[in-house]
Amino acid sequence: MTQHQFSIHATHSPELLERILRVIRHRGFTVRQLNVSMPTAAGEVIFDVTVESQRAIETLRPQLTKLWDVVEVLTPSTQSHSLRA
Repeated sequence: MTQHQFSIHATHSPELLERILRVIRHRGFTVRQLNVSMPTAAGEVIFDVTVESQRAIETLRPQLTKLWDVVEVLTPSTQSHSLRA
């Protein structure tokens, strides 16, 4: 299995977390770690996510960016690493 870390920058809405988790699950990824912060009062939300899957992260990123309140998805390739089962 491979773990991928990425950040999602989005505009806050009550249902945002549910939609992000649904997309992650539908694309075949399992959430291993999730940290949510609202650094400003402007309504911006940052999700720092670690997921695990045998699939490539490139199958997930475009789907997350299609969500209307997602501003950007940052996936630094240097943070991906393989785990041995």
